[in-house]
Amino acid sequence: MIMAQAALETKMLLRNGEQLLLTVVIPTLLLVLFSTVDIVDTGEGEAVDFLAPGILALAVMSTAFTGQAIATGFERRYGVLKRLGSSPLPRWGLMTAKTLSVLVTEVLQVLLVTVIAFTLGWDPQGNPLAVALLLVLGTAAFSGLGLLMAGTLKAEATLAAANLVFLLLLLGGGVIVPLDKFPDAAQDILGLLPIAALSDGLRDVLQDGAGMPWGDLGILAVWSVLGLAAAGRFFRWE
Repeated sequence: MIMAQAALETKMLLRNGEQLLLTVVIPTLLLVLFSTVDIVDTGEGEAVDFLAPGILALAVMSTAFTGQAIATGFERRYGVLKRLGSSPLPRWGLMTAKTLSVLVTEVLQVLLVTVIAFTLGWDPQGNPLAVALLLVLGTAAFSGLGLLMAGTLKAEATLAAANLVFLLLLLGGGVIVPLDKFPDAAQDILGLLPIAALSDGLRDVLQDGAGMPWGDLGILAVWSVLGLAAAGRFFRWE
């Protein structure tokens, strides 16, 4: 039942034009634009080496947080979650299916971004295991926050808030603009955000060839626990 629901969730996501725009088109356009046009100072080396890890982090956020929050919020509004919650599929099974759908979509995103980045001259370094851990913890963190928003706010408020947060974190989360371009006081705060931890951790591994980024993994782990616990505690099905 879980796998069947996960397949259905994935098909619905891939058939949604607005979702695809948010999760696929925008990240890839940003990668191509800022890699080929000298708009932002990304430091020494090729721009794509700095941008590709940040775009991977953005792809995770767009799917696990923004896309999932909006879709789940409207499912809750129209009573879809209530009806599914009374079906033979248990509620934890529904959430598991949604998580699997997010992971499948992210795999497709990562493959697409990686192929495009390679064509732009990307030369990744580092340990694939560290990258996988960062992506999994980033997914858990953003998924918890997205479900928390969808399960507590009205659908229209979720739509507005999720898109606003996406835009703010895109600009201030170290995805495109390096955090060291911000004032020192702002850097300390922005560095604790999940998008900053994910993008910086991926950049440390893929651009600099660093070992396991325990600090960034720790920040993502804290956000994962807090977000998922809060979503489980406060999520309203109706």
